[in-house]
Amino acid sequence: MTQEFDFDLAIVGAGVGGHGAALHAVKQGLKTAIIEAKDMGGTCVNRGCIPSKALLAASGRVRELQDRHHLHNLGISVGGVSFDRQAIADHALDLVSKIRNDLTGSLTRLQVETIHGWGKLLGPQKLSVLAEEGEKIVTARDIILSTGSTPFVPPGIQIDGKTVYTSDDAVKLNWLPDWVAIIGSGYIGLEFSDVYSALGCEITMIEALDNLMPGFDRDIARIAQRLLIEPRDIETHTGTLALKVTPGSPVVIELADAKTKDVKDVIEVDAALVATGRIPATKNLGLESVGVQTDRRGFIPVDDRMHVLLDGEPVPHLWAIGDATGKMMLAHAASAQGIAAIENILGNDRAIDYRSIPAAAFTHPEISYVGLNEEQAKALGTEAGFAVGSVRTYFKANSKALAEGEPDGIAKVIYRKESGEILGAHIIGIHASDLIQEAANAIAARQSVRDLAFTVHTHPTLSEVLDEAYKRAA
Repeated sequence: MTQEFDFDLAIVGAGVGGHGAALHAVKQGLKTAIIEAKDMGGTCVNRGCIPSKALLAASGRVRELQDRHHLHNLGISVGGVSFDRQAIADHALDLVSKIRNDLTGSLTRLQVETIHGWGKLLGPQKLSVLAEEGEKIVTARDIILSTGSTPFVPPGIQIDGKTVYTSDDAVKLNWLPDWVAIIGSGYIGLEFSDVYSALGCEITMIEALDNLMPGFDRDIARIAQRLLIEPRDIETHTGTLALKVTPGSPVVIELADAKTKDVKDVIEVDAALVATGRIPATKNLGLESVGVQTDRRGFIPVDDRMHVLLDGEPVPHLWAIGDATGKMMLAHAASAQGIAAIENILGNDRAIDYRSIPAAAFTHPEISYVGLNEEQAKALGTEAGFAVGSVRTYFKANSKALAEGEPDGIAKVIYRKESGEILGAHIIGIHASDLIQEAANAIAARQSVRDLAFTVHTHPTLSEVLDEAYKRAA
C-alpha cells in the first residue's frame, strides 16, 4: 500500500458480496475496510435467503407430517400435527442472528476494519462515511460498491408493513393471515406461497404477465403449477395487475387487466405480500462525482470483470458487484463477482461466466436451473447457426426418489447437437437445488454430454436423473 491512501481497498456494503470480497482481499494481502449503514450481512442474511429458508424448512416439515397419504405409503402413521408460529419465527430470527454474528466475527478475525455509516463517493479513490457521530473521510486505492437492492413496490400499492408488506417484513412471520394475496409469482412469491399454504393460509396469487412463474423454463413452470399451485389452497390470476392496494382490515385490492388497465374485480383479503421483484439500492452513492450514471432502472454499469463503466470504458480503481449491477441478483453471484473484482484488482484477469451460475427456488419440491432455457437456447442457435436438442428424465424412474416416496419431478438438459455442449439444465423435484450444481460445473467447463455420459454416478442416488439425461442426449 502506498502511504497516500488509508486502505488498499474500501468496500461499500457488507452483504454476501462485500463480505466475500473482503475475505478474499485480506487473504491476498490487501489492507481492507468495509462500510455498512445497516445490518452486517445485507439482505441475504437479514431479510432474504437465510430467514426465508429457515421458514421453508420448518413449514416444509409441517407439510410433510400432515401428508398422511405420503407417510402411510412409507409405513408411518402420526397423530395430529401442530405448530407454534412464534417458535417458527424465532427459528428464523435465531439463525439470522447466528450467521450475522459469524460473518462479523470472520471480518474481525481477519482484521478487516468495519466502518458503520453511509458510504458515498466524493471523487476518485475517496469516500465520505456519514454516521450519527459525524462524517469521516476514507481514501482507498480501490473502491468496490456492493450496495445491494430493495423490494420494488409498484405504483398504486400502499405499504404499511403490517397488512400490506414486502418480503422484508414477511420473513418475520409476525402473523398468519387467514387469506393472503401474493402479488407476483417469481421466486419470492412461490417460496412464500409454499410457507403460507403449509401453515394453513388461503392464498390468492396475482401475476401481471400471461403465465405464472414467467422466469422459469416453460416445461418446468407447467409442472410447478401442477405440483405447487393446483393441489393447494391457491387461487391464481394471470394477466392481472394489482392496480391499487389499500392497507387495512380488510386489505382492498383492485384487480385490473394488465393490458387495458381496466378494473375487472375488487377483492378483500386479510393481508397482501408484494413480491414484485427488487430494485438496486444505488441512490445517493455519489456516482456523479466520478461522472458515472446508472441506467434507467438504477443499475450501475459494469463489465464482466466488474469495472464500473463510464461511456463504455472502465473507471480506474472503481468496481461494483452484486444486485446493484443487475447482472444476476443472487447472493452467490455477488460473492463470485466480489472475488473476480479482487482478482482483477491484483492484475489477475478474471471474468464472470454468468451462464454457469445456478439458481433455485426452495419450494417443496424444489426448482433449480442453470444456463439457458430452451427458448433462449434456440434463439442463440438461430443467431449462431447451430441446432439445439433437449432431453427430459423423470424422478418417477429414479430408484432413490421412489424410495423417498417423492416421484414427482423432471430434469431437463439443453445442449448443442453437433458438439454436445450443455447450454442449460432445469430441474424440479426433491433436492433440485443440490442436484443443479453438477450441471453448473459441466457448463462452466463447457463439457459435452458425450463425455458426461461416461461419468459414473452413485447408485441409487438422485444424481442419476442427470446421468440418464446425459446418456439420452449422447
